[in-house]
Amino acid sequence: MTLLASVSLAQEAPGPVTSRAGLARFMRRICAEMGAERYMLVEPSVERGPKSVRILTSNWVFDALEDLGSEGIAKIIESDYATGAGTVHRAMTPAATCFLTAEEKRALREHDHAELYCLKLCVDGAAIFALLSASAPQRIDRTGLLRAHMAMRYALSQLFAACGDRSSRDPLSERERECLLWVSEGKTTDEVALILGVSSNTVNSYVAHAIQKFGANNRAMAIATAIRSGII
Repeated sequence: MTLLASVSLAQEAPGPVTSRAGLARFMRRICAEMGAERYMLVEPSVERGPKSVRILTSNWVFDALEDLGSEGIAKIIESDYATGAGTVHRAMTPAATCFLTAEEKRALREHDHAELYCLKLCVDGAAIFALLSASAPQRIDRTGLLRAHMAMRYALSQLFAACGDRSSRDPLSERERECLLWVSEGKTTDEVALILGVSSNTVNSYVAHAIQKFGANNRAMAIATAIRSGII
């Protein structure tokens, strides 16, 4: 199986993705075949706190990254436009992004991101997001997004396996994760305590530790961070 067996229309198949440079070449190829002009592979950065991201590779110009900012990118990957392989991919336009500020919308328009797709890729327990954009609406080949989604997951799996030094980005203990998961499901502290067979004080302690590790202000923010990071 070649890297782009289901995506590439080119005669010569590329080799395995084993470096950041190889990942950038791969994404340029994806863009060329999908009709996209800009790409970004990004993941939430739990270590840096809420609304923080880590960019794996991108061909966005520096000014666009500066103008939109980490918080703007985080809002996009947290939005309903971020879709997985089993859901219908939706095109995002600056005018439709009610979750962005006026300045963030202007950054997208001024840097020619007229149409943008956000794909959620679950790779080796991590949530990675692929942003594909074009300077004009309906330029990106929507019918090929599912195949591109699968190919990008495969490429990232190759890269992570080749690097061999990618540690888990889950800072929570098993108990902290369980407590946060049950709270996210609407369970009260007493209900979580009954489910796990511990005291209510212990549940509150686990949740407090999770909030602290995420650098969050409250339970809701910690849950949102855990969900967008693929931890729960």
